Amino acid sequence: MSTPNFSGQVILRPSFEPRPEITHVLFDFDGTLSIIRQGWPEIMVPMFTEVLPALPGESHEDRQKLAYDDIMRLNGKQTIYQMMQLADRIRERGGEPQEPLWYKHEYLRRLNLKIAERVDGLDSGQIQQDDLTVFGSRALLDNLKARGLTLYLASGTDEPFVKREAELLGLTKYFGQHIYGAQDDFKNFSKKMVIDRILSENAIDGTKLLSFGDGYVEIQNTKDVGGLAIAVASDEANNGSGQMDEWKLERLSGVGADAVIPDYRDAGPLLELIFGR
Repeated sequence: MSTPNFSGQVILRPSFEPRPEITHVLFDFDGTLSIIRQGWPEIMVPMFTEVLPALPGESHEDRQKLAYDDIMRLNGKQTIYQMMQLADRIRERGGEPQEPLWYKHEYLRRLNLKIAERVDGLDSGQIQQDDLTVFGSRALLDNLKARGLTLYLASGTDEPFVKREAELLGLTKYFGQHIYGAQDDFKNFSKKMVIDRILSENAIDGTKLLSFGDGYVEIQNTKDVGGLAIAVASDEANNGSGQMDEWKLERLSGVGADAVIPDYRDAGPLLELIFGR
C-alpha cells in the first residue's frame, strides 16, 4: 500500500487497510460534521460542578476535573447517559439528585441560549453554512455520494435538533431519511442499534461499513463489527486550522481507530487510498 501525499496531518494506524468493498458510511454529527454546538463542554462542566456536593477537602477545581472526566468518557453516547452519571455522583456523595431527564433538559436550555445566535445566523443567511461545518465536509460528502455509497447520520444529540441543524447546514440531502438521534426514551436509540440496522437491512457484514466520528462510541462500535473507523480529531474552536485536538487524538487513538485526521482537507486522497481509485 503506497501512502499518498497528504497535504495535512493524517495518521494511518497499522490496522488501516484499503476497503474497496465498502458500501455504507456512518457519520457522527457534532464535532464530526457540525460545529454549531462547539463549546458545549463549557456549558455542561459548570452545570455538573455547581450541583455536585463537595467532599471534605475537595476544591472547586477537583470537582471540575471529575465532571470533565465523567462527561468526556461518555461523549458520543446520548446526552442522558452523562446526566445519569451526574445523578449517580450526587447520590454517592450523599445528595438527592433530580431525575436525569431534568438535568438533560436544563443542560439543553443553557446550551440553546449559547448557540441561538449561530442557529439564527444560519437561518437568516448571515452565517455561511461552511462556517459551521468541519472544514472540507461538503467535498467529502459529495465524493462519497459520487461513489454511489449510502450515507447514515447518527448522533447522541436529540433527533429533532439533529434534523433541524442538518437542514440548516444543507446536509440533509446527503442522508435523506437516514438521520437518527437521541430519544427521551433512551433505550430506543444507540449508535450500535443504528449500525446493527444498517447491516441487517442491507444484508451486509461489517467489513462493508466505513465510519467517521470524533467520539469513542462510534469508533468502538464500528470496530466491533469489523468496519473501518476514521477518527476526526477536529479542532472545533479553530475550524480549518488543520491541527488535531490533542485530547481527541489521545482518546480516539486508544479505542482502535484505523486512521486519525484533523478535518477533511485530505478527503480525496484518503478515499482513493480506501477504495483504490
